[in-house]
Amino acid sequence: MFNKLENIGKIFKQEIVIYRMVLKDKRTPKIAKILIGLAIGYALLPFDLIPDFIPIIGQIDDIIIIPTLIFIALKIIPKQIIVECRIKVKNKNNREIKL
Repeated sequence: MFNKLENIGKIFKQEIVIYRMVLKDKRTPKIAKILIGLAIGYALLPFDLIPDFIPIIGQIDDIIIIPTLIFIALKIIPKQIIVECRIKVKNKNNREIKL
């Protein structure tokens, strides 16, 4: 189980790097940049739109809102940009491992 969590953590870190690269790419549509920015901003907000003390809905709003914003943004971004960023991250990780 610890290995699964460790792998999930590595994938999460890698995805964050990919999203940052996608945001910096000039070919990325502005609406996609806004959606990813909203998702990151919502994750970092010190308060929630739906307070956590409201049973069930208060706890799952983060689990629904953030992935939905990222999902929509990734659907808008051309696949080629995402593939290029994934390849760059993979190549960068391979170079770091060889050192």
